[in-house]
Formats: sequence, C-alpha cells, structure tokens
Amino acid sequence: MPLSEPLREAARAYADGEWEASLGLLDAVDSTLVNHLELAYLLGLVHARLEHWDTALLYLEQVVTGSDEALRICQCRLLLSWIYLRTGRAKLAEYELERLSAAGFESVQTCTGFAYAAWEQGRGDDALRWYEKALTFDANNANALNGLGYVLAATGKDMARALACCRRALAQAPDNPAYLDSLAWACHQSGRSDEGKELIERALVLCPDHAEILEHARAMEIDGGGNHG
Repeated sequence: MPLSEPLREAARAYADGEWEASLGLLDAVDSTLVNHLELAYLLGLVHARLEHWDTALLYLEQVVTGSDEALRICQCRLLLSWIYLRTGRAKLAEYELERLSAAGFESVQTCTGFAYAAWEQGRGDDALRWYEKALTFDANNANALNGLGYVLAATGKDMARALACCRRALAQAPDNPAYLDSLAWACHQSGRSDEGKELIERALVLCPDHAEILEHARAMEIDGGGNHG
C-alpha cells in the first residue's frame, strides 16, 4: 500500500538520517487518517535509531503481531532481537531469532545475533558455532570476524586465529572501538602486551565510558585516562 504524504515525508527524513525531524513529523500525523501499521513501523524504526528502546519495542511488536507481510515481520523481528541484545535481554533476543529461523530466514545478522546471545549466557561453544556459521554467509563480515576472534581469545582456544580474525575486522573499520578492544584483548591474551595497550588506549579515546573496554584496560594495567598503571 502506498504511503500517505505525511508518512512519505517522515520516511524521507528518516532515510536522510534526520531522526528527530522524522519523529516530529510522525508525532504530528493524525493516526485515524493513515495506515496504523505503517505508522507503527516508522515509529519503531525512528525510536530505535534514537535509542528509545522500550518505545521502539512497543511499536515493532504491533507490526509483528498485526502485519501479514512476511518480509516486514522478519525485518521487525531482527530489529527486536538487536534491541534485546543491546539492552541485556539475551533470552528474548534468542526467541525472536528462533522465530526468524523457523520462518526460513537465516543470514549473517541472525547468526551473529545467536552467537552474541549465546556468549552473553555463558555458552562459549555455541557462540563459536554461530560465528562460524555467520562466516559461511559472508566470509569477510567484520562483525562476525570480530566476534569469532574475541570469543577465541577469551576462551583461549586458538590464539593465532583469534588475532587473525580481529585484525581482519579492524582493517575494515580502523576506528571501531569494539574492534580495537577485541584485538587489544587478543594481543593481551597472546602475550603481545605493548600492542594490546596501544590498541586499548585508542579504544578508550573513542569510547571512554564503555564498561568492558574499561575492564580490559584495568586488566592491562591502564587506567581510564589511558595511562599505564
């Protein structure tokens, strides 16, 4: 169904990255004059971008339960799983991912989601299996490479491959703090202390308040200001 003009305008603002403007336009829409599922879908996307997690969940759930468009439902379930992972609700993320898998929808994104959820629940072997599967969809996917490298390093299963995977991920996004942190930890675990400290200091500059990066920095005897202990 074609979007009405108010929704088209809000969708254009969203596509341009003007999320606050898009939300303002959507809030001004008379919900009785537009398709309520299209409105809920756009509101879910915008609130997710603005990190209004609980509000985004409410709108996305409306689409999942009310829509008959399989692709739209899958997209919303994938976004729901991502929000649940971001907010520490790994079991709920797994539920959404399992529904996607049951619908025949598997991708590098669903596999990395399963992997992260497994890792968060202490299932390291499952996490490794899912990251490996993600790489069968895209052997160069930076997120999957980083995740696999980090789990290999954290579990001490294959340090050479851990370093190689983390380096490949970081090469694609040199200023990604999560990738810097993963390679720093792999270096630390491999006895490459100087390189690890340099990398974690770069991660701290980019993301000074991230709990896991701070934890790794302390383990490497670097304080939150990037100074060696």
